[in-house]
Amino acid sequence: MASVELRDIRKTYGALEVIHRLSLSIEDGEFIALVGPSGCGKSTLLRMIAGLEEITDGEVLIGGAVVNALTPRERNIAMVFQSYALYPHMTVAENMGFNLRLSGVAKPDIERRVGEAARMLALTELLDRKPSQLSGGQRQRVAMGRAIVRDPAVFLFDEPLSNLDAKLRVQMRTEIKTLHQKVGTTSVYVTHDQIEAMTLADRIIVLNGGNIEQIGTPLELYRKPSNVFVAGFIGSPAMNFLDAAVEAHDGAPAALLSDGTAIRLDPSRDLTRGQQVRLGIRPEHLLAGPDGAGSTLAGQTLVVEPTGAQTHVVFTVAGEPVTAVVDGAFPVRHGTRFEAAIAADQVHVFDRGSGLAL
Repeated sequence: MASVELRDIRKTYGALEVIHRLSLSIEDGEFIALVGPSGCGKSTLLRMIAGLEEITDGEVLIGGAVVNALTPRERNIAMVFQSYALYPHMTVAENMGFNLRLSGVAKPDIERRVGEAARMLALTELLDRKPSQLSGGQRQRVAMGRAIVRDPAVFLFDEPLSNLDAKLRVQMRTEIKTLHQKVGTTSVYVTHDQIEAMTLADRIIVLNGGNIEQIGTPLELYRKPSNVFVAGFIGSPAMNFLDAAVEAHDGAPAALLSDGTAIRLDPSRDLTRGQQVRLGIRPEHLLAGPDGAGSTLAGQTLVVEPTGAQTHVVFTVAGEPVTAVVDGAFPVRHGTRFEAAIAADQVHVFDRGSGLAL
């Protein structure tokens, strides 16, 4: 195992700069997720750590040693890609041990390592099969096994679950987390799926346009997003945003929406009257029905989406769609008036100009 450190990393393609002087430290044994929208630079960053992408400026350190000039093989890393990249003419055992055989590892050692990885990934009964005889989840486990047998210092995952269906993705998330708990190898995981990042990672790095927006634990990013971008990216369904102006209401600070709705704010916030803000309200923090102790949002119901235990209700507030997550048994119909209460301590406030949290 080893730590990973990036110092002032920069990547350009001609005049286009895709990674902007980025620095971060990943502790030995830590599981880090890189998240962000398509084109934000997360896969490029992973490939620079791996040595598959040339670094324009800066240094990559693995285990405290600068590895810029080393090949991917010399860096002692193992990658698991979106594509399984298995050899169709080889068995599972042969696929898992192929890189070891190329490296000149003795056959008994290869068999031992393959056997240990197969037991860890529940592949023992499949070692004699060819990839065409496996399901998508089984193929991805073989790809992970091929990485495990190398006993690398760092695992690098590049959207490994994006080719799987929804049920398999959930299953594989559990298996990847269980694997990390067993082997404890430093892992960097790239995904555009914030649910994967939240469930797997010790810390999440949110990227946007080649810059780091915020680094923190999943709950830190969920509870205290540093800006509008992070707030809107972390959480599912996504956070609701409403523009407002800070005013006094019944002797307490409040945010006044364009339709006159007043949303009470935590009095401990450092806000000034007339300040232009953007409110952030998570759908799960909206409680169906009015509440005299908090603030009530009300509007016409646009969409009702039953999901079983919960129902997603989209209704209009100040001309904007707002989503609430309510109990699946709560009666609500399209076109009717919907009311939802929000507590002052559940309202996120951002500066409307800069997007930064206040």
